[in-house]
Order: sequence, then structure tokens, then C-alpha cells
Amino acid sequence: MDPQTNQPIESGPTGPLSPFILRYMALIQSQGYARSSQPYHLTLLELFDAWLARRHMPLDRISEELVAEFLDQRVRTEWVHVSAPATMRRLLAMLRDDGVVAAPVLTLSLIDQAVAKYERFLVGERALSPATAVSWIAFVRRLLSEKFGDGPVELEKLNASDVIAFIQRHARRYGSSYARKLVASTRSFLRYLHYKGLHPQDIATSVPRVARWSLSALPKHLPADQVKRVLKACDRRTPLGRRNHVILLLLARLGLRAGEVIRLRLEDIDWGHACLLVRGKAGRSAQLPLPGDVACAMAQYIRRDRPRCDCRSIFIRDYAPLDGLSKANSIAKIVWQALKNAGVKSARAGAHLLRHSLATDMLSRGASLDEIGEILRHRSADTTAIYAKADLKALRSLAVAWPGGAQ
Repeated sequence: MDPQTNQPIESGPTGPLSPFILRYMALIQSQGYARSSQPYHLTLLELFDAWLARRHMPLDRISEELVAEFLDQRVRTEWVHVSAPATMRRLLAMLRDDGVVAAPVLTLSLIDQAVAKYERFLVGERALSPATAVSWIAFVRRLLSEKFGDGPVELEKLNASDVIAFIQRHARRYGSSYARKLVASTRSFLRYLHYKGLHPQDIATSVPRVARWSLSALPKHLPADQVKRVLKACDRRTPLGRRNHVILLLLARLGLRAGEVIRLRLEDIDWGHACLLVRGKAGRSAQLPLPGDVACAMAQYIRRDRPRCDCRSIFIRDYAPLDGLSKANSIAKIVWQALKNAGVKSARAGAHLLRHSLATDMLSRGASLDEIGEILRHRSADTTAIYAKADLKALRSLAVAWPGGAQ
């Protein structure tokens, strides 16, 4: 029965897809799709099955191109409630996992081939996170596209003039943060070329520097009383509110980064020793003590509110398909919403705000910079040194009297 017209579409699934429809329905049930949406998924697959049967199309011929032909304007517009393209992508991925449909043969451009090798280097040898690697290769792809276009990619022909002109063209378009990422990724790629023998010279030294004075800014932070207001702002009457409260506790009490929260897995919790394994930057990990209130809130979330699914991530999305949070921006949105609910205004509203607030609060309570660096897992003492500027009382005692009296 077609949910759109209440008319029967076929006497039943009779095409090559028939044996796999129940398998798909079990898949979306395990991923937490609402029962009310499942009949629409089923009917869409029956439509596709009948479409294949009318064309005498064998199952192993299914591809993105064939799916696009099926998803004409009528299907796209009439099946928005289940997102027909997403349903078909999920079906195609399932059939490929089952070995029924062959993986697509990708034809990469010369630039994409060069970029893919660099990405594997960043993730495999430099231990960058996939998300960081993706952001860096975007700059590299732009550099190569502007230099070589659709022609041969002769990496050894990159020169200092090309690099300087590229940086000057794009650095001025955005803020200093963008410019620093542009410079860092370009310099890294050029060093990679020389290291791998793809360029005879190390032209990374030709990349201009972005002006950034060490310790020039105060870390943005919240006073301790405002942090408490933010933590109380979550509506703990709902499963989503309780999940977000645990995330905020980890940011505020342990100083975790957004990516570290996302990477937490169920097996990282050592309940017996009240410890948490945190996977940080560049593949580094550390065991952190788990405070009692954080452990209690986390245990309640896992036992009562965490959706049942195959994913091992601790924090699961609140909508189907049920999977772990995957982007640091999702953590930043949780912090932003908590600040808004608490009526707290801040020049910075990301996950690092609570990390900075923890450090400055520790400093005000007498903790040393070494202790703060250990909790925040800084590799260099210089990274922690910026928090010394937040201790205005201590700095005031070092101030030299103004010549000629007070001003």
C-alpha cells in the first residue's frame, strides 16, 4: 500500500531485491528509526524492487547511477518524509557490506590522487585525526588546483613564488585563525613533498608567517559561579538534557577537548578504579581520575538514557541512525545552548571555554602551572604559561611603580 495514495503498488515484492528487504528493515530498527516511519521505508523499497523487476535488472547491476535514475523528481518530492536519497544510500551500503553489490570503481583525478596520498600520510604517519586531515587537505587541493588546473600534476615544479602568491591571495580573505591554518597546512604539505622525495627542495621555508605574538591574549573564561549556572542550565528531566549535562561536566571538571569527548568509548571507563581513558591529540592517551559526581551522572546516563545500539561511543545522537557524536561542532552547540539557557554572555562560546575556565579556577585556588598543565595534558609548559596572565593578583605584585607617581 502506497502511504501517499492508499493504493496498492504491487501484490508484494517480487523483484531481485525481495530477499533483502527484511534485512534492511531489521537494520533500520537496530538504528533506532521510529516505528511510524518504517512503513514508508518498506513501501519505498517495494517501489524500487518493482521498478527493477519491470526492467529485468539483476541485483548486482545496482549502482549510484541506477539509483539516481530511479530517484526521479516524483520520488524525491513525494518521499521527503523518509529522505528517499538517504534510504537508497543506506540500502546500497548494506548490499555492498553483504557482498551482493560490488564496490564502486572510483576514478580519481591526478590532484585527488596526490591529495589522497597526503591524507594517508597525515593520518597514518603523523597521527592526525581524520577531521583535522580533511580540513588541511582542503587548502592543499586548492593550491594544486590553482597551480596545475586540469593538466599534469608535476609536484616538483612547485616553487616559492607559487606558494607566496597563494598565501597572499587567500590569507587576507578571512581572519587570523583561518590564515594560520592556511599557512600550517601549506607548510606541512611542502615538507611532506621533500620528505617523500617528491620535490628536490624544502620550499616550506618560503611560506610566509602569520603575525601572532606569544601570550598576547588573555584566555577567555567564566568565573566559577557562572560555570555552576551553566551546569545547572541543562534540563535533567529529559534523556537529552541528562546526556548534555554529563558532557558539560566532562568539559568543566576534567577540561576535556570536544574531540576527546567524542572519542570516549564504553570500555574507556574503569569503574573499579574511578578512572577514564582519554584519547587526545596525535594519538596520545592519558588516564584521568573520575570525580564522584561525574561518575554518578555518567553511570545514570549509560544505564537509563543511552540508546541501545551497536555503537561503542559513550555519547549517542538523539535521532536515527543511532551512532556516536561525530563532530566537535556538536559539542560546541551543547555549550552554546547551555550558556543561552543560563543567561551567561561570553565572548567565546565553544567547548574550550569551560576548559579555560577550569584552568583559571585552579590557578585562583593556588594550583601551580605544572599542575594545570598536567590536568590539561599540555605537551609544553609554554602552552600553560598563558594562564599566568589570568592571575591578576600575582601579576600586580610584580608591577613596577610608574615613574612620577600613580597615573
